[in-house]
Amino acid sequence: MFESAEIGHAIDKEVYDAEVPALREALLEAQFELREKAAFPVIVLINGIEGAGKGETVKLLNEWMDPRLIEVRTFDQQTDEELARPPAWRYWRMLPAKGRMGVFFGNWYSQMLQGRVHGEFKDARLDQAINAAERLEKMLCDEGALIFKFWFHLSKKQMKARLKSLQDDPLHSWRISPLDWQQSKTYDKFVKYGERVLRRTSRDYAPWHVIEGVDPHYRSLTVGRILLEGLQNALNRPAAKPATVNAAPLPVSVDQISLLDSLDMTQHLEKDDYEEQLITEQARLAGLLRDKRMRKHALVAVFEGNDAAGKGGAIRRLAAALDPRQYSIVPIAAPTEEERAQPYLWRFWRHIPARGKFTVFDRSWYGRVLVERVEGFCSPGDWLRAYGEINDFEEQLDDARVIVVKFWLAIDKQTQLERFQAREEIPFKRFKITEDDWRNRDKWDAYRAAVGDMVDRTSTEVAAWTLVEANDKRWARVKVLRTINRALESAFEKSDKHDKKHGK
Repeated sequence: MFESAEIGHAIDKEVYDAEVPALREALLEAQFELREKAAFPVIVLINGIEGAGKGETVKLLNEWMDPRLIEVRTFDQQTDEELARPPAWRYWRMLPAKGRMGVFFGNWYSQMLQGRVHGEFKDARLDQAINAAERLEKMLCDEGALIFKFWFHLSKKQMKARLKSLQDDPLHSWRISPLDWQQSKTYDKFVKYGERVLRRTSRDYAPWHVIEGVDPHYRSLTVGRILLEGLQNALNRPAAKPATVNAAPLPVSVDQISLLDSLDMTQHLEKDDYEEQLITEQARLAGLLRDKRMRKHALVAVFEGNDAAGKGGAIRRLAAALDPRQYSIVPIAAPTEEERAQPYLWRFWRHIPARGKFTVFDRSWYGRVLVERVEGFCSPGDWLRAYGEINDFEEQLDDARVIVVKFWLAIDKQTQLERFQAREEIPFKRFKITEDDWRNRDKWDAYRAAVGDMVDRTSTEVAAWTLVEANDKRWARVKVLRTINRALESAFEKSDKHDKKHGK
């Protein structure tokens, strides 16, 4: 793959000077059109050999284009904040919004290559990282992102000649960095694994472009032309048709009905039993979150359920047991303008807690396969694709020792009606009932089908759903607390066994 980049193409300075003005003008026009349409973000990944012109090229692009619309991000050593969260968190929170361009140095490819070259892990883990990169890029492209991947290349001979030339020049020897010397020693390994990564991850939706790095005129024009062509093609594509708002509900299968019908909705607790069990489970939760083993974990609780199923009450009983500094509650409503300018998982990634912390999501990323599906706010392709993306997201959380507990609070239709009517009659509860709540009742069967699909396709070994019989609020609150406590104890036990096995 790199052989063609060692030919040493060059462009005469006169030709370069003649072509640059028109290229700059066209790039600026494309950039402003990108900003105006704000239909998609642009992500530029910069990788390759040290000294091949990566920094110089990006600096030049900032001169040719409007730097206010370009976000250059460098991912070097992970900060303490980043180390306390899943690896992908540091990239997700830096994604450019629609209409903007993000340039990523030290991105996910840099991390996997450096780790493998320096023997931090073996080929199997490199392959896992490659697969994770493919899934991430496919998801970003499916969400509309335009991805450019550049590998700036020098042959071993060219790299050594550059180092010698700079070393012998007292005015420019400062340009040699420790990383240059380091890579000169690991060049063969770096190229070997680099070629493996490029072959595995060059896809039609995010292809690699190998750029010869010897001649600055050639590499600058080549990168500029590739960016221009890609931007113009993407900007000229017909706009996707918006989802049909009143999409017809999908048929309800027998399996989906039996799933929710299998719940015993008569479960209940008497007041005295409730108060005793509630305080017991609250004390248990408080102790577990203070346990020193919690420093190795984070906790995420996801609350979904029928309207008026008691999610708020269950969350308040959780919070009552804890120090406010230990947890945060993230209420999820319709996305803001800022959130609509990002992939749909972005607004959830940014709230993933650090180790030792607990985050409650009052509604969650499952909105895509529930309300967005039923109300037609996204296309069938979007919500069908989301099942796999959500499972991948939750698997990444589990790999980073984030304990994910998911609840569906279920009530029957008659109980919901009674609670709606009560809310309308009680002055301090009227804010809880809206026209949307009544309208959603008309789509009860469609939501029921969506819940069945959701649980069937996203209840996994690492993040299983807990269905809560919530006709009786006391029963539901205690079951929620007890489930979280058991999940914490199970995670601590698993962690203890792992640490003992590895001598920690």
